[in-house]
Amino acid sequence: MNILACPICKGDLVLNIEKEDGNEVISGTLYCSVCNEYYPIEEGIPNMLPPDLRE
Repeated sequence: MNILACPICKGDLVLNIEKEDGNEVISGTLYCSVCNEYYPIEEGIPNMLPPDLRE
């Protein structure tokens, strides 16, 4: 978490865990309070693309 930053504003992210396996986060979100944006974590992989570039 120390190396991750919001791709838009470079602000700190807050981890919200929905499902984990040991020390690995399987699903959840990363939240930037500055931009008010959420970045999903699916199958252990965070999608750090800005919202307008996601599917």
